Amino acid sequence: MLKYRTDEKIVGVTKMKTARLGELSFLAFVIIAILAGLATSAYPTSDYGAVTAVLVVLGVIVGLLNVSEKETTPFLVAAIALLAAGTASFVAVPVAGNVIDNILNFIGAFVAPAAVIVALKAVHALGAKK
Repeated sequence: MLKYRTDEKIVGVTKMKTARLGELSFLAFVIIAILAGLATSAYPTSDYGAVTAVLVVLGVIVGLLNVSEKETTPFLVAAIALLAAGTASFVAVPVAGNVIDNILNFIGAFVAPAAVIVALKAVHALGAKK
């Protein structure tokens, strides 16, 4: 029979590893969103569906692992601001307008699933407390 240790050190290591995974996912998102935004301006005819899919997966990971209950409200407010900014058009800005639009579109692909998960966790927490 296998025995599993569940003492504080083991649980702490697991929590630390999942928090680290969330941090790395967030860092990867920032780098990918910026590079993909630049690339779409340089190569506008290319298909970036795979990049969007990766950002959605990273958003899910961050939503599940990286946002604590205490951080829920600030995260959701920031998500609303980023998603709202993504609806604006920066095309009128010379040279950088398309790049800004593209980066904000990729940020939206990451933030939207993270925000949905965090919001669902918040609703669940509210329901569980009553």
